[in-house]
Amino acid sequence: MNELLSFLSDFTIRNVVLGAALLGITSGVLGSFAVLRQQSLLGDALSHAALPGVALGFLVAGERNLIAILLGALISGALAASYALILTRRSRLKNDAALGSVLSVFFALGIVLLTFIQNQNNAGQAGLDSFLFGQAATIVPSDIVTMLVISALCLGLTALLWKQFKVLSFDSGFAASLGFPTLVLEFTLTLMIALAIVMGLQLVGVVLMAALLIAPVVAARQWTKRLEHMVVLAAIFGAISGITGSLISATGRGLSTGLLIVICASILVFISLLFAPERGLLWEALNFQRNRRDLRSQQVLVDLYKLANEHNNPNYQTELGTLKTYYGFNTRQVLNELISQGYVQPSQHMQGEGQHWTLTKEGYEQARNVLADLGKRD
Repeated sequence: MNELLSFLSDFTIRNVVLGAALLGITSGVLGSFAVLRQQSLLGDALSHAALPGVALGFLVAGERNLIAILLGALISGALAASYALILTRRSRLKNDAALGSVLSVFFALGIVLLTFIQNQNNAGQAGLDSFLFGQAATIVPSDIVTMLVISALCLGLTALLWKQFKVLSFDSGFAASLGFPTLVLEFTLTLMIALAIVMGLQLVGVVLMAALLIAPVVAARQWTKRLEHMVVLAAIFGAISGITGSLISATGRGLSTGLLIVICASILVFISLLFAPERGLLWEALNFQRNRRDLRSQQVLVDLYKLANEHNNPNYQTELGTLKTYYGFNTRQVLNELISQGYVQPSQHMQGEGQHWTLTKEGYEQARNVLADLGKRD
């Protein structure tokens, strides 16, 4: 514990960890609405659309001025968001096609502008390409204050417009019928995502920022069905990814902070996809095996019941070999499970014959109930 505290006492590491935590929380909350609205590509489009703004901010300022660059990125992101909204509402393009168009056009423009800047003999252009993948070590306390203000603004607006964003995310048509200004709400939400992207440019960069908007949400979605819980979990997963990635990056040289944050978020997604209750792949595999075992048990139980009825004897004794003919070598295991449930019991039919099995009173009633349920379903 003391080693961790001494580690965090480092000025640069503390700034990076705080910034990454704020970015993870904000990205997780805002990304939840983008994923629910089936706009996972929105974060990717807006993050790439920020690149020409970065270049234009540099060209206008004439130097690597952080305020000018971030303001240019925000304006570029807002223009991209407006362009995407116009395409989806005024043309026949679907949402994913519109976002793909925005991504390709704005990112191509950004690459052209960066190439133009690199061909100029301007010493101030050094480090400008760090906005592609981020450069966390350059974060200073004033940047943390800026990130804190942006986070507070985005989270405050989300809390204030929670009801409207919730209805809009699930059914925009219903939101319009309630009198909600859907266009204003969509633009507000998109602009907040653009703010979060601008906030993460220094830390993660335009290329990886989309992953931080989506990965915590995908992980959180596996653990709950309620929007409120999902948003909180996405914020927690985002913060964990940011803090863990920052600390791992600080332990060695040459390790990209943004890349490690995204890797940590991806690990959380992988764990959630495997182990989340009800939705995890491992959970589904266990459920499949359990359902398969229950089905075989019901089949054996029903067949014993039918044989008993055919012989007009509820205590009819069925030979093990007869059951094995139908169900193979696992029949003994199925019968043992039925014994543990109190539905069947072993019996000896005649001296020298093999093991026989008969239904208990509870098993007879259970088989009747199973058949009745199947009849209702039919």
